[in-house]
Amino acid sequence: MERESLLTILVVLLGGLALQPAALLSLRALPAGGGRAAERSAWLRLWLPVVPTLLVAAWLCGWALQEPDPVHDYVDRWVLIGACLPFALVAVRAVLRAIWALAQKPAERDICTAGLLRPRILFSPFLAKALDEGQVGAAWEHERAHVRHCDPLRIWLAQIATDMQWPWPWARERFNAWLEVLECARDDEARRNGASGVDLAAAVLATVRQSVATPSARGTLWKFGVPTDALLVGNLQALQRRIARLLSPLQELEASPGRLLAGLPSAEVSLIGALLIACALGVHYGEHLLPPLLAWFS
Repeated sequence: MERESLLTILVVLLGGLALQPAALLSLRALPAGGGRAAERSAWLRLWLPVVPTLLVAAWLCGWALQEPDPVHDYVDRWVLIGACLPFALVAVRAVLRAIWALAQKPAERDICTAGLLRPRILFSPFLAKALDEGQVGAAWEHERAHVRHCDPLRIWLAQIATDMQWPWPWARERFNAWLEVLECARDDEARRNGASGVDLAAAVLATVRQSVATPSARGTLWKFGVPTDALLVGNLQALQRRIARLLSPLQELEASPGRLLAGLPSAEVSLIGALLIACALGVHYGEHLLPPLLAWFS
């Protein structure tokens, strides 16, 4: 079999075997306090079940680097294809949903941030007329925070990670919990940049009223899933928590900005290091470990 073909099949098969048990972990990032630290924690918890699959893929890439092409048939190829078929269907479903999201035009929303690589703010003039100057400024500052952090791209990637863990409901719960604390974190950032919590709460409620009153917006939400401003029209319990938080005094950062920013890339650096180590282990030990592993499927 061609080396690249076998590598693809093994990534789907072994990666799926690593991902599905990890998706069962109860890592529900419930919003306790909100803010940037809570958003960061929820983001890491959302991606944690995917880490074993990434390590497996890195190990297999290391193995492929030293394998001749074509690769000796350790086991019948149709056995491998049949074994990886369930995981391949989940991956194809996730890819199709991601492509579908990219192919759609920005939905008609009162206010949101759209665009993966070049995010931009979409603000309905009808909503702007219903708000006063302070409320417009607060809502705009909230969306500017989404732009600064490239949140549309992050939501799209998080949706892919969630779809890869289908059909387990805990992945969707982690995704929804992260969306909730994401909005709270952007609320805090907008308030630290001068927006009033009272004005922002009023803008959120006005957006909810206008969205509920627009049949096209309700239909779009049902059809295309969660938008950037999901919690503006989300479930009532989440909206109540968010409004109560906006009307409360702004919480101080738990750490100074310098320390907080310095610690942000630590998880990513650790993951990159782990992937490099896994790749190196695949180069040195893949040839000895993979044949007995594949023999298990024969």
